[in-house]
Amino acid sequence: MTYTKTVPQSVEWKNTHISLLDQTKLPLETVFIDLFTIEDVWDSITALKVRGAPAIGITAAYGLALSAQSYKSLSIAEFKEKLNQDRDYLASSRPTAVNLIWALNRLVASIECAKTVNEAKTTLIHEAIQIQVEDEEVCRQIGEHALSLFKDGYKLLTICNAGSIATARFGTALAPFHLAAQRNVNLKVFASETRPILQGARLTTWELLQSGVDVTLITDNMAAHTIAVKGIDAIIVGADRITANGDTANKIGTYNLALLAKAFGIPFYVAAPKSTFDISLQNGSEIPIEERNPDEVTHISGVRVAPEGVQVYNPAFDVTPNDLITAIITEAGILQGDLGLEIRKIFGE
Repeated sequence: MTYTKTVPQSVEWKNTHISLLDQTKLPLETVFIDLFTIEDVWDSITALKVRGAPAIGITAAYGLALSAQSYKSLSIAEFKEKLNQDRDYLASSRPTAVNLIWALNRLVASIECAKTVNEAKTTLIHEAIQIQVEDEEVCRQIGEHALSLFKDGYKLLTICNAGSIATARFGTALAPFHLAAQRNVNLKVFASETRPILQGARLTTWELLQSGVDVTLITDNMAAHTIAVKGIDAIIVGADRITANGDTANKIGTYNLALLAKAFGIPFYVAAPKSTFDISLQNGSEIPIEERNPDEVTHISGVRVAPEGVQVYNPAFDVTPNDLITAIITEAGILQGDLGLEIRKIFGE
């Protein structure tokens, strides 16, 4: 199979609707679906048709702006009240990824001074577009900072999909790989499959192949052996929420890799935009951890692989303590050392 060596994108505003790459169909089918209602958007987020904290935030922002266009015969006060209701509805779709509520709150705040309904509707669309434009530039900056940490020939391990299809473009943890491919810098990536939904196997390998990156797929339980035998130089992951002290929630299995990095004495990097930080939470114990449908564990591609009646524990995320994190790579730079202090600095505290 030949690939176009382009960085794929997953969300596009089409004036009357949202065009969304259905990530549940990858890698076997590349299918774009059209979202016309707020219910369509809620379902797409919940069903993981869109995933990745920044992409969820972008989609939700467009969804709120789209819904607002349908409001009829309302005063500006009634319009704002209805918008808050829709904001709360979309915020309920996934509780862990902080970009979701950040983007929704930003849209609501953008019309605080709006005097008319038409002004509010226009402002909401412009604000949602701006969120996507800003995210693309933020991801590029994260990629530049991350790439400065890696030398030509480095071997790197990642989990889940913190890439272009999880953001506006480039991604967070995958951004340096896309940039390296464009500049003929040779980085070899090992992608963990990421059970139970297999985002690493289905999405990261597909995306990196599109971009011309040298990528090798491993199962999750091959990580320690791979680090030892293949000589992994560093691990880099994304994030769904980072607290004030630097504790980081990311896809389940990330904590395992952080412990392995410590055991092997290699760097463990987290790549995330400032919008993923939730400095209202002091540490990772305060992060709500989403638990998902047991069928994700008992079935693979709709086929049961576990006995009927078995109890299932299916947390979607785990929390990596700050003392296991070598650095957090943001658009504002690389945070190292006392992560709590460095986080306060980038937020002006």
